[in-house]
Amino acid sequence: MADRLIELQAVFQNGTQTDIKKRLHEEHPADSAAALEEIGPQQAWQILRLADVPLRALIFGYLDHHFQALLATVTPRSDLAAIMMGMKADERADLYKEISEEQRDALMPAIAQVEREDIRRLASYEEGTAGAIMTSAYASLLPDLSATDALTALRREAPDKETIYRTYVIDANRRLIGSVRLQDLITAPAQARVADIMETNTHALVVTDDQESAARRIARYDVLALPVVDELQRLVGIITHDDALDVMEEEATDDFHRVATITNLASSVATATIPRLYRARISWLMLLVFGNIFSGAGIAYFEDTIAAHLALMFFLPILIASGGNAGSQSATLMVRALATGDISLSDWSRVLGRELGVAVLLGLSMAAAIAVIGIFRGGREIALVIALSMVLIVIVGSLIGMLLPFILSRFRADPATASTPLVTSIADATGVLIYFSIARTILEMQ
Repeated sequence: MADRLIELQAVFQNGTQTDIKKRLHEEHPADSAAALEEIGPQQAWQILRLADVPLRALIFGYLDHHFQALLATVTPRSDLAAIMMGMKADERADLYKEISEEQRDALMPAIAQVEREDIRRLASYEEGTAGAIMTSAYASLLPDLSATDALTALRREAPDKETIYRTYVIDANRRLIGSVRLQDLITAPAQARVADIMETNTHALVVTDDQESAARRIARYDVLALPVVDELQRLVGIITHDDALDVMEEEATDDFHRVATITNLASSVATATIPRLYRARISWLMLLVFGNIFSGAGIAYFEDTIAAHLALMFFLPILIASGGNAGSQSATLMVRALATGDISLSDWSRVLGRELGVAVLLGLSMAAAIAVIGIFRGGREIALVIALSMVLIVIVGSLIGMLLPFILSRFRADPATASTPLVTSIADATGVLIYFSIARTILEMQ
């Protein structure tokens, strides 16, 4: 796939207009979009303009939102309006939110009033909610229609809708009362009423629902789409499975970034500038630098013990790394379980007991392995210090990693912030104190 995209990019950059136009109509719009994103927006528009308007809209819809905004700055107003008219309802609402206020003011008069009102309505919903990712391109039926009349109505609506495999049944006030599968309409008696065929359990979402929970519900019920209603139970849109997949990918990427203490990386790594990447990474790294000072302060506090037993320094990196690794494992498990809904905030006490048991077993196993080396390196006293320290450090590190996501969730922060660097930094500082406190206690008794 990578070689093919490189070859397509080469055609776009060096081919004749005839060759480029031919390839644009041969390739899947997603592949064309991926190749265009590797080219500057000015040249990308010169290539895109060779396609007919419906294909332009399709390709534009597959572009990264950040690149869409860049491309919109070099696309003539009339062409951009035509592209937006051909895009899916939710895609053009996303583009509307990406472009500047000046571009909106110049662009909207060139768009038909119905589409203009639809764009503004969809763009008005708060980011991160079901309303922000839904589309208004859904099919609806009245309950008193016969199966034959319903199929006739769907034939008229089908070209402009995202899906007609499940159609939503509404009353005169547009309140959602059920849904009907296309398969059931086709196989039903010709005069059967839609009300008699429909299913009343729609699993409807509310516009204010969190987008991630909405995506999970689509995955849970294994459906192509779910309806979205307002506070009066009126049907206002649907969320389709492809948009749900986009949300899940976006949320997973965001969680990965937070786990690595990378923040506010609005664009992809491929298109991000050096200043943007720097800003996304520097804040947490600077904070963790000062956090690690506590580890250094702990070592300085125990200088006399270290000077008297230099063999202790040999095991310091091993013990500290073990606590951080154990904590990182626990944090990763908890963050993912909280994100998927596998556990909830109220489960913390049950999980705590189980994690404590696992941590004790892990600590004992690792202590047995390292104590043998301790005997040869520093004698039985050092081996005892190493073994006890390993058990306690692994237990404390594991509990830190397990509890931190719950604490953050309790204060309505993202549990993914309980990242590997953060857990490791806390575990390092506590590990140093545990290790040298045990060393001083035991070795000074000898």
